[in-house]
Amino acid sequence: MGRLEGKVAIITGAAGGIGLATARLFATEGAKLLLVDRVEAPLREAVREIGPGSASHIVADVTRPEDVQRYVAAAEERHGGVDVLINNAGVLGLVQPITDYPVDVFDKVLAVNVRGVWLGLKYAMPAIARRGGGSIVVTASTAGVRGSLGLSAYVASKHAVVGLMRTAALEGAAQRIRVNSVNPSPIETAMVHELEAGLVPGDRAQAKAALAARSPLKRYGTPEEVARLMLFLAGDESSFCSGGIYMIDGARTAM
Repeated sequence: MGRLEGKVAIITGAAGGIGLATARLFATEGAKLLLVDRVEAPLREAVREIGPGSASHIVADVTRPEDVQRYVAAAEERHGGVDVLINNAGVLGLVQPITDYPVDVFDKVLAVNVRGVWLGLKYAMPAIARRGGGSIVVTASTAGVRGSLGLSAYVASKHAVVGLMRTAALEGAAQRIRVNSVNPSPIETAMVHELEAGLVPGDRAQAKAALAARSPLKRYGTPEEVARLMLFLAGDESSFCSGGIYMIDGARTAM
């Protein structure tokens, strides 16, 4: 029997990177999946790959309350309930000093990364409570526990996400809802490729080498490595884990 057999999981930001890797792994462990993102084509491809018997998809903007309510309702209607929320959707923004950072970009980053997580918590927690409890995993970052030059919006958003996670863990405990964050350092994803381009315009390879060198393991992580941590936190093996910050950073924040 799979480690998520009989469980229904919503994964936001499921069209690629960490979200897609998590969807693939969860499906092999028996979960029924609702995949959420803003673009339909890659969601359709993900469902085709995973199998329509295990997954369905819905296009939604995580910053809009009505869209979040709609994806939670879809999981209940199609799959019978919600046991797990992987609150993963996020954006990077720009790499700019605070004094040069565009206000509209700052607002967008906070809307997706903070408001989107908060709305997911707000509307998924009652659904999970109706199933007798479950697990919520929030994708944060090493930027949620430290500063980073040029990434004021992203850093602020990920610090906020850690605070939301801790508060939700306290509020959800009475209903047997566990809430934790996964905090990766650079992972081999499109978002990190954006970061590379912002750090060293025109020479992503140089930026990647510099970022990888900051890790004691001297490399990026992979989406699959993050997905395995998501699996542990989503399943019953982590039944006493709540309110925790789970670093997956090759010892980067130990320095």
